[in-house]
Order: sequence, then C-alpha cells, then structure tokens
Amino acid sequence: MAKTVKRRQFPVTPAYAFTDHRSQGQTIPYVIIDIAKPPSGGQLTLFSVYVALSRSTGRGSIQILRDSNEVLFNKPMDPYLKTEDER
Repeated sequence: MAKTVKRRQFPVTPAYAFTDHRSQGQTIPYVIIDIAKPPSGGQLTLFSVYVALSRSTGRGSIQILRDSNEVLFNKPMDPYLKTEDER
C-alpha cells in the first residue's frame, strides 16, 4: 500500500530581535517595529516608541508591524521627561 506525503515549505529569513532599551545608541540599517502593547503586560511609552523609531537610517528603512493604539500618541508628556527636556 503506497502512502503519499505532502510537504509545505515556507521561506525563512534569518533575523534577530531586541528591545528598545538594547537598541539605544545604535543605528540599524533596516528596522521592523512592533508598537502594539507588549506581551509582558507592561506599558508602552512615547519614549520607547521614539527610541524604536529613531534607530534606523531613515524613513525608507522602517516598517511598522501593526497598527498602534492612538491613545498612546495623545497622552500628555510625562512630567519627569518634560523636566529632563527643559534641563
């Protein structure tokens, strides 16, 4: 009795990921950013979004993985960051 095996293969591209804290001070040629709520349950801040978006070499090399919550971009600035910015 002959058996048939079907296999489906997907192309895989080697890559790696790291957090916005790890990426500080680096310039990365191509960036894919996920600005959705973190799976750890923590809060995403404007500062961490800024860090993630500012790591690439330009607008043409950034891809945003999925839509974000607009509420994040309408929050008032954290008083600590405002004081630090004024300093």
